[in-house]
Amino acid sequence: MKILVTGAAGFIGSATAQRLLDRNDEVIGLDNLNDYYDVSLKHARLERLRSHRSFRFTHLDLANRGAMAELFAAEKFERVVHLGAQAGVRYSLENPDSYVQSNIVGMLSILEGCRTHPVEHLVYASSSSVYGAGTNLPYSVCEPASHPVSLYAATKRANELMAHSYSSMFGLPTTGLRFFTVYGPWGRPDMALFLFTRAILEGRPIEVFNHGHHKRDFTYIDDIVEGVVRVLDRIPQPDLQWDSRHPTPGSSSAPYRLYNIGSNRPVELMRYIEILEDCLGRKAEKIMLPKQPGDVADTFADVRELVADIGYHPDTPIDRGVRSFVEWYLDYYQERGGGS
Repeated sequence: MKILVTGAAGFIGSATAQRLLDRNDEVIGLDNLNDYYDVSLKHARLERLRSHRSFRFTHLDLANRGAMAELFAAEKFERVVHLGAQAGVRYSLENPDSYVQSNIVGMLSILEGCRTHPVEHLVYASSSSVYGAGTNLPYSVCEPASHPVSLYAATKRANELMAHSYSSMFGLPTTGLRFFTVYGPWGRPDMALFLFTRAILEGRPIEVFNHGHHKRDFTYIDDIVEGVVRVLDRIPQPDLQWDSRHPTPGSSSAPYRLYNIGSNRPVELMRYIEILEDCLGRKAEKIMLPKQPGDVADTFADVRELVADIGYHPDTPIDRGVRSFVEWYLDYYQERGGGS
């Protein structure tokens, strides 16, 4: 198939593109290569993809509506995996406009492209952050996510609602995936595992928010990508059991689905740090801090719908996943002269 993957220089986007290329799909990768974090890491991810003959890269901003329309008209994509977005909960406090441009205007560009030049299936990234102030664990897509506590989360919930409107009005099959704390090799430098590893190796203290008491549904990148690709291959149909008098948010009378995609095994942050210390063979000096604005207390994914529909079974233990990241990190930065 000919597939557009947005955010192709990003963590999940590059890994997803790699998996699609490995199974002989044609992939057009799109990214704006912004400087939210180290651009050289993004270029390194792209270099791995460029070794495939079936990969082409387009340097383009999602919010450039005209250029996006031209891309869809020229390429006639069969399916779209929309993973490009402005990420980060805390950064949304500093630079809210970038979230509106990338996550709202950018999503509109994708939806309009898929409508005007019909694609078979749009799969897009949402986030566990949409559950916000909800405390009913595990988080279920059958319950409303109506109280986001960060602008980032609000834009992701808006994406889900925008997708539903296009599924309803135009019959566009859409599937949203609520990602739960993804980690692993080639990960994002703004995420805790990357920050902690760098600080420990450089002999600096790490900042442990919420005094380390919160739990996260850490999910290894390979398990995430397996789920994304399986979902892409399953085009949603209208839910014939959907009842407008008692609507469930996870499906619809339109060709629309929402899924949680996580490990279904929450780990306390302090345990996560202990595993990292074991892998590095060093102890971390910890600065204990309160919970930060926009952060949620715990995350725990109910993935029953994903298991039932695509046979999703994440099977990477947290200790093995963290070790794989550490091995990649040491290898990657050693090749680049040890700097990070």
